[in-house]
Parts: sequence; C-alpha cells; structure tokens
Amino acid sequence: MNRRPQTIVFACVHNAGRSQMAASLFNIVADPRKAHALSAGTAPGERVYAEVVTAMREVGIDLSAAVPRLVTPELVADATWLITMGCGDSCPLVPGTLREDWPLGDPHGQSPARVRQIRDEIQQRVRQFVVDHQLL
Repeated sequence: MNRRPQTIVFACVHNAGRSQMAASLFNIVADPRKAHALSAGTAPGERVYAEVVTAMREVGIDLSAAVPRLVTPELVADATWLITMGCGDSCPLVPGTLREDWPLGDPHGQSPARVRQIRDEIQQRVRQFVVDHQLL
C-alpha cells in the first residue's frame, strides 16, 4: 500500500533561522518516502540570517539561496505536524494537524558559538522526532 509522505512544517517568526535549520536537517535525516519538511514564518524576514547560513555550512548544508516565506493556510493544508519555535501567540493553529512547540533561542545576532549550540539542539530534536515517529 502506497502512502503519501507526511508533511512536517517547522514555523518560527521570521523563517530566517530556527525553522530553516530544522527543515533542512529533517530532510537529510528522514526517509523521503515517509516524510518531508517545509519551513515558514509568521512574519518572514528578507533573507536567512548570515550567522545561520555560516553555521549550517559547517555541517554541509547551504542555506544561502533559501528564501523565508509566510505560513499560509495553503502551505499547512496537507501538514501532518506543525512544529513551532518561538512564535508564541502568533503561531498558527491548524485544525487536524498535530502540534509540538520547541522552545529554542533565536540565533539572530548571536555569537557563532551560540548559533552552533542552537543548531546542534535543533539537530538533536529533529533526530529524536524522526526516530520517535518512525520516519527513518
């Protein structure tokens, strides 16, 4: 029986840091036949933060061409999961979508060491999520 892959949406405020890191890390770890990730923000920035691009490049992921986008009803319409990161009350509620909140620091303007810590925490959470939900 063929099942459509699950869609996991990672959302933060500007879609310029945490959610971009999470979606790109998820898409490397998860089996694409089982799930794929998208990222979006409640108030998208103009570009992915330079410090995030640098930190992700250190782990072999190039986000230099990634463009922040708005969380829209169309984007989350087919989502199985919505994982929010720091958008508080502005995070969308999507009926029929499972939701989890990851309280993570905002990497914008942080030192390289702090951005790496945030990246590594996101990577750990993504791996655990993939394992817990059998998406390997």
